[in-house]
Amino acid sequence: MMSSERNEQVVIDTHYTTVHTLGKQDEPKRLRYMQKDGRFPVVFQKSPGDWSPYLMDIFTTLVEIRWRVMFLIFFLSYILSWLFFGLCYWLIAHVNGDIHNPDNSPCVENVRGFTGAFMFSMETQATIGYGFRGMTENCIVAIMVVTVQDIFSCLLDTIVIGIVIAKMASARKRAQTVGFSSCAVVNLRDGVLCLSWRLGDLRGNHILEGVARAQVVRYVKQPKGSIVMSYQDLDIQNRDIVLATPATIIHKLEPGSPLYSLGPEDLLEDNFELVVSFTYTGDSTGMLHQTRTSYSPADIHWGQRFQEMLKVGKKRYKVDYALFNVTTWVPVPLLSAEEFDRGRRPAEGGRSHSSHFPSVMRNGHISQVNCDVTEEVMEQTCL
Repeated sequence: MMSSERNEQVVIDTHYTTVHTLGKQDEPKRLRYMQKDGRFPVVFQKSPGDWSPYLMDIFTTLVEIRWRVMFLIFFLSYILSWLFFGLCYWLIAHVNGDIHNPDNSPCVENVRGFTGAFMFSMETQATIGYGFRGMTENCIVAIMVVTVQDIFSCLLDTIVIGIVIAKMASARKRAQTVGFSSCAVVNLRDGVLCLSWRLGDLRGNHILEGVARAQVVRYVKQPKGSIVMSYQDLDIQNRDIVLATPATIIHKLEPGSPLYSLGPEDLLEDNFELVVSFTYTGDSTGMLHQTRTSYSPADIHWGQRFQEMLKVGKKRYKVDYALFNVTTWVPVPLLSAEEFDRGRRPAEGGRSHSSHFPSVMRNGHISQVNCDVTEEVMEQTCL
């Protein structure tokens, strides 16, 4: 009898493997709401030449630009300021007659041309102070220009250094070391069909606290070509997480869940996206970070569970991240959670024990699925 049930489980898993593979091949390629790395493929169209939103929040704009543009701005900000103030000193020297009359009392010592004026500007702003060139008391205008340059230098250093540090300490950098599994799985937990995905921290310094969230995002096309986005939150068990070890995020497919009526074949035909996120505070910096990703219907594997990756050693816990995306096949009925619950209700009214197991049509015959068998059939890695 056990051999017969086991053969039935293998047939079911093989059947779903074929359906799942065909579904991936036949699924038309569509634009995702969110990329796997958490980026949104959204382009904002604005009126030509309207840069006011970027200029009003100039600090955020500079933090978000690419590093090569940031380095270009870094170099140009100093070089152009040296040239500007050097030109000011050259004009002062020219008006005072320092360039053409070597015996004249100069405004700035040893500034007799534009090269000397540029060198004095650079030495003043960079506080190098070689001692060869220096300000005199002869020109109040030159003293005022030096004062303005000193104040501007402090302001420029503060802005540039602050932007560079903000870019280096960006929350997105920390988010790259906290990741989700490349796929989600559907299996039985305590007799209930559950959707789950894995979350892990790849760094040694752990996270103080974090909150996991999940949404089902669908878009509906309107007759005129526009689309309307709809968002449905998923209830998650143990939403608050201390991520010292990898955690499995679980959503029960119960009444009220937007996925409650979807079976494995319906899942592949449906058009939605599961957007998941984890917002947390790092213990090294105390900054708030967020890691996010999304799962399309093809990324949700029915009848699989994640391989165990946590072991207990003599003095510490051991986590094998090579198994982070590895899943194993487990016996799961090819039914939606709604059909599965409907098949279990007669058993609660006093029927035989065999009615606990929902029926599945295979090859013209009705066979019952034993949901208590936990033997693993095969192992694979999420792609």
